[in-house]
Amino acid sequence: MRFAQTGLLLGKSALRSFSTTSKMASPSVKYLTQQEAINVDQELFNDYKFSVDQLMELAGLACAQAFASRYPKGKVLIISGPGNNGGDGLVCARHLKLFGYDAVVLYPKPSKSELMQRLVIQYSRMGVETLEQLPPTLSDFVGVVDAIFGFSFRPPIRAPFDEIIATLCRQKTPIFSIDIPSGWDVESGPPGEGDALQPDALISLTAPKLCVKHFKGKAHFLGGRFVPQEMADKYNLNLPEYEDVSGFLKL
Repeated sequence: MRFAQTGLLLGKSALRSFSTTSKMASPSVKYLTQQEAINVDQELFNDYKFSVDQLMELAGLACAQAFASRYPKGKVLIISGPGNNGGDGLVCARHLKLFGYDAVVLYPKPSKSELMQRLVIQYSRMGVETLEQLPPTLSDFVGVVDAIFGFSFRPPIRAPFDEIIATLCRQKTPIFSIDIPSGWDVESGPPGEGDALQPDALISLTAPKLCVKHFKGKAHFLGGRFVPQEMADKYNLNLPEYEDVSGFLKL
């Protein structure tokens, strides 16, 4: 009987060892170049027939869920740029409001596209306030969602975002960046000169970009549970499995 128990214990130990080894040996998530990220997006639109609205809604919801998993309820500032990354932020603001946060939006350079204008109406009708300028202090915010620039960003940073990013770099409120920290090169990371955001948390959408190798924050999330397996295989993305029905996971 003791021999049988010992054998069982050895079996369990070996199984744990095998499990650990298997996890260590599993391939890591691929980091995308800027062109690969563009190609993936275009294939989702053209080959898989996703609309921009669909992907923006899924991405923005995942961002809000990831933010809510890390920061307590309170006042949160979402800073959005005029592009698709900014649209993800506007969707995120609406969902954060629904989650019980006091969400406010800074949208200094509104897009003229119909999609973005609809997003503004949607979050505004939810009771989310739009600010005219960056508040003089951010100490009463539990976090700032950085949705200014996405993976299509190419330097330099132009007004008014240069001053906004410079101000964010001087304050201590935690920053939650969507896809890439705004102002970073998508592949090489933070700029060699000038102000560079150092976010507390980052959520990569679809798959991480190469610049994430320079991320030194405390939490890295993956969001956007919409990648077809055929595409994941084509680009060797090696995406981890999402848990249960969650639209995000922590890497």
